[in-house]
Amino acid sequence: MQKILVVEDDVVICGGVKLLLENEGYEVACAYTLKEARLALEKQWDLLILDCNLPDGDGLDFCRQLRNNGTLPVIFLTARDTERDMIEGFQAGCDDYIAKPFSVELLARRVMAVLRRSGGQGGRELFAYDELSVDFLKMQVYLKGNPIKLSVTEYKLLELLIKNRGQVLPRNTILERIWDCDENFVDENTLNVHIRRLRQKLEEDAKNPRYIVTVFGIGYTFGECER
Repeated sequence: MQKILVVEDDVVICGGVKLLLENEGYEVACAYTLKEARLALEKQWDLLILDCNLPDGDGLDFCRQLRNNGTLPVIFLTARDTERDMIEGFQAGCDDYIAKPFSVELLARRVMAVLRRSGGQGGRELFAYDELSVDFLKMQVYLKGNPIKLSVTEYKLLELLIKNRGQVLPRNTILERIWDCDENFVDENTLNVHIRRLRQKLEEDAKNPRYIVTVFGIGYTFGECER
């Protein structure tokens, strides 16, 4: 499970971010000062979410110090919202910059994107979204806490969509990734059949899916895709 440290002096915001990311399947801890952050960073983390305005120092300076000593990914989450502020954030070495007030869904997508770029996303063993969870290590899928039996191809299809969450995967890309890699020629009807079966097993209403979503004229995405 990926570990995220949130450094934010606002207890309400920090608690909200912690809850959001825990629901996404991450392990999350909070630090409310830079002093607490330095102590916490003695342990291993996969991502740091950092405010710029902290009671005992400036997050920008802290990020620069981190960059001199390592490559831990950093996302700034801050009230400093001008273009100049953002430029300074990236110059300090952050991987992404989100201004307050912020969309919780956007934050979740940005976290996933940064972890993917840093190589962390591929190492996640657990994933949770809404009432669906997946243990990638055990190749087991759960809905409302109950195990769901999927075929090998159905599981590979679901895994592909989840690990590319936030993107629309064209139909031909899915066909290439799932079938053509085994040098098996299939037509698009094969994909339609597997999508339908997967929805029947996962969706409460297969005609209005929450997980396997059609993007008409293009392909499929997992959940809502940032457009």
